[in-house]
Amino acid sequence: MRRGRRRIIAAAESIELWRRYKAGESILGIGRALSRTCSSIHRVLQCTGGIAPLERRRSSRVLSLVEREEVSRGIAAGDTIRTIARALNRAASTVSQEVSRHGGRDLYRAAEADLAAWESARRPKPCLLATNRELQRIVAVKLKEDWAPQQIAGWLKDEYPENPELWVSHETIYRSLFVQARGALKKELIGHLRSKRRIRRSRHATAHGAGRGEIVDAVSIRQRPAEIEDRAVPGHWEGDLVEGSRGTFIATLVERQSRFLIIVKVADKRTENVVAALIKAVRKLPVALRRSLTWDRGMELANHAQFTVATDVQVYFCDPSSPWQRGSNENTNGLLRQYYPKGMNLTAVSQAQLDTVARKLNTRPRETLNWKTPAYTLGASVSMTH
Repeated sequence: MRRGRRRIIAAAESIELWRRYKAGESILGIGRALSRTCSSIHRVLQCTGGIAPLERRRSSRVLSLVEREEVSRGIAAGDTIRTIARALNRAASTVSQEVSRHGGRDLYRAAEADLAAWESARRPKPCLLATNRELQRIVAVKLKEDWAPQQIAGWLKDEYPENPELWVSHETIYRSLFVQARGALKKELIGHLRSKRRIRRSRHATAHGAGRGEIVDAVSIRQRPAEIEDRAVPGHWEGDLVEGSRGTFIATLVERQSRFLIIVKVADKRTENVVAALIKAVRKLPVALRRSLTWDRGMELANHAQFTVATDVQVYFCDPSSPWQRGSNENTNGLLRQYYPKGMNLTAVSQAQLDTVARKLNTRPRETLNWKTPAYTLGASVSMTH
């Protein structure tokens, strides 16, 4: 059975595709809107790493198709180059170069010349990282150390204040990683980015994309009471999932005042399993330590109402793409990577092992707690509330 040819995406479709992708629509949603398969949409995005190509425009300095047709008519009429140039209000050298570049007077054709000129204009500006080998080396080293492009860009300006040649924007680093045609940074360096995506995702995707859906009746972090913000009272928690390889996860809960950590084993990230595991863990806490939980926008807590009914703990959700709003949890998850590094399969990790790791972290002194431990700080706070 012969397979049909791939239907080429027309220019108008391509413009609509990129418009939708930049607005945060999912690949599935774009495919449905354009009556295309997901694979064909993904293929287009992959060519440029999910970064929309710049819209091509003709320079006013080059001849237009209309002007080239006038050149062709002038040649057919036997006019001199100077006569044709005068009629077009162009320099004679411009018309002379145009004709000689595209076959001479005998072979010049306006449409063919215009197409050839348009294609030859595809000369991308040399990438900064491709031309500056020292800068390229520094950026590659920092990426291998798991620095984010924003951190690298900021550090370069601070480290080399008198040498702008060693400055580069974070956007240039991202483009050099995702658009491999630039030939500046090796593709495997993408693996050191936090997301490890092979395609640049729209900054609107989390807020408006169809992939993650909307959490029903989500209460915004902006509605949290002041006592949570200033860490004045114990019992307010921040939570998140920590991902391992092959779709394995563990959940973490960090008490905001003391930084006390609870690690919870979860079967997967389906909301019914995550919520059931969190309910079991939180019910073991004294009532005084069950006040609130702040989570990100992940759909694993879509059943937050069930969690609140079972524990009497109000759930607040962070703004999209705002991990700093759960700063204590994010920092603690970073400490947890010492025991469960990125890419580790978490399937075989038992709850008893998780409890052991949590105990180690909770009995470690912290500078933010004036070198007291989270366990000591939480115990002292609870005793003061009674």
